Amino acid sequence: MSLSSLAWAVWYILPAYVANASPVLVGGGRPMDMGRKWRDGKRILGDGKTWRGFFGGIAIGTAFGAFQYLITPSFYGGSFKTALSLAFLLSLGALVGDLVGSFFKRRAGLPRGYPAIGLDQLGFLISALAFAYPVKTIGPGQMIFLLIFTPFLHWGTNYAAYKIGKKEVPW
Repeated sequence: MSLSSLAWAVWYILPAYVANASPVLVGGGRPMDMGRKWRDGKRILGDGKTWRGFFGGIAIGTAFGAFQYLITPSFYGGSFKTALSLAFLLSLGALVGDLVGSFFKRRAGLPRGYPAIGLDQLGFLISALAFAYPVKTIGPGQMIFLLIFTPFLHWGTNYAAYKIGKKEVPW
């Protein structure tokens, strides 16, 4: 696999990365679960999952995809509609995957911000790839590369967000 093929894989998934990181910047406000608890007596999602973060992340990830189209329209077959659809689905998929991860972390009794190796780094990625599949996909080698690359990027960006005061914990 060529270096350019790996670079295109990162270019493809960038709206998901941007959407997944955006709630840290635009989130806050009312929790999506409104404080409700699941049958096990534990919060459904927790205070860290807010409507503002969810919709803000989707909007920012989708806008980023529109920006990508301006730079590389040929990547989307020259179709702005395809670019916007792909960016929206990647962003939505990333944030739904993150919500699913949060739900399972609450079931396991993990507190907000506590690391869940694999779930935190790959849940959003796998969900984003699944949501975007009907519009545009990447090759199996590129997917494997992203499965290896994403955890390192995730850990690095979380540490950076912690250092600048946007996260309470470095993971």
